[in-house]
Amino acid sequence: MSDPHASAPTPPPLPPQSAADAARAADPRTADPDDTGVPTIPGDASDVGRGFFSALFDLSFRTFITRRLASVFYLVGLIAIGIGFIVYFVGGILSAISVMWLNVGAGISGLIATIVIVPVLTFLSIILLRFIIEAVVALIAIAENTERTAQHTRR
Repeated sequence: MSDPHASAPTPPPLPPQSAADAARAADPRTADPDDTGVPTIPGDASDVGRGFFSALFDLSFRTFITRRLASVFYLVGLIAIGIGFIVYFVGGILSAISVMWLNVGAGISGLIATIVIVPVLTFLSIILLRFIIEAVVALIAIAENTERTAQHTRR
């Protein structure tokens, strides 16, 4: 049984600075002003290109290029989704108009379905594309941070 008159243990003292401040003080080159966890790339812009091509032909896959290309993949995906939107939207409207010659009700239903469904599916496609790219970038960031942690803990 414990003594009810005993005082509660005192908590340990707080460190003089937060972990984020300590990390910034340790290596100011990797300080992240928006605290997203994605470090900035130090060095000159020409270094990025050389690093990209050496990483592209790295057969051991120790250097990741996915984070560098994520914005390119997103832009290409948005362009593909935009082209798909135009093709399906215009095609659906033209198809609905052509069906109206045979059956007015079916044509109007097709027209309304095209006007409602194609933009909704386009919007959902953009969200899905963003989720997938963010998930891949997050996985790569985890792998890079794990590798960095493993390098700092080896003795």
